[in-house]
Amino acid sequence: MQHRHAEAVEIRPGTGGDLAELTRIYNHYITATPITFDLEPFTVEDRKAWLDAHPGHGPHRLLVAEAGGRVLGYATSSPFRPKQAYLTSVETSVYLDPDAAGRGLGTLLYSALFAALAEEDVHRAYAGITVPNEASFRLHERFGFEHRGVFHEVGRKFGRYWDVAWFEKPLP
Repeated sequence: MQHRHAEAVEIRPGTGGDLAELTRIYNHYITATPITFDLEPFTVEDRKAWLDAHPGHGPHRLLVAEAGGRVLGYATSSPFRPKQAYLTSVETSVYLDPDAAGRGLGTLLYSALFAALAEEDVHRAYAGITVPNEASFRLHERFGFEHRGVFHEVGRKFGRYWDVAWFEKPLP
């Protein structure tokens, strides 16, 4: 599955060779933003199990945006909750290299991710978005997610509490 963008961006499944860059991108969001509630940066070794949980098939995917040999971001569909009755629900997310934001990469990644999920036994996609994050709200709404509610002060990071808005998308 390859998609092209005007800037010669390739969307492809993530591999072990991407892990260092994927970890670097995610660690930025840990240390500089409230977007993720992880508090301590990961090592590449720490992220290996996460990578392995996103094979190139099935409902739990990892897609990478790459241009000129450089990883610019990624999108995932991950288990929503660990109990078996939740197997047809996924939680989706997009993380971009901060230098690559605002170029439509989130849209490219989500387009490819939802095309892949259309072939899987997935009934619903969910996204939890730390408030405020208007860019993420707009991305999710463009892809048919509907706002379902807010968990108030559900996470504490950088010495304050943060709300998380929840979005839901039915899948074919």
